[in-house]
Amino acid sequence: MLELTEMMNIGKEMAKKLKAVGIDSLEKLIQKGSKQAFLQLKQEYPNVCLVHLYTLEGAITNTEFNCLSEEKKKELKEFSDFLK
Repeated sequence: MLELTEMMNIGKEMAKKLKAVGIDSLEKLIQKGSKQAFLQLKQEYPNVCLVHLYTLEGAITNTEFNCLSEEKKKELKEFSDFLK
């Protein structure tokens, strides 16, 4: 099982935050999905932003967050905007 910090886009700070909301493995992150994980982070850490959501999606799909498709970025931005 990969440690969170071994996943693409996930640094020590993000891994710490994910663990604080009960997401402590790649499997749990995949099971939750980027949107649900972001929602959990947002509740605990109100300052997380759209880039964090991109980071989560990139980690799940093993893609650099800045290489996500424009369609995926739009979908994630709409979700993030909805939470404001």
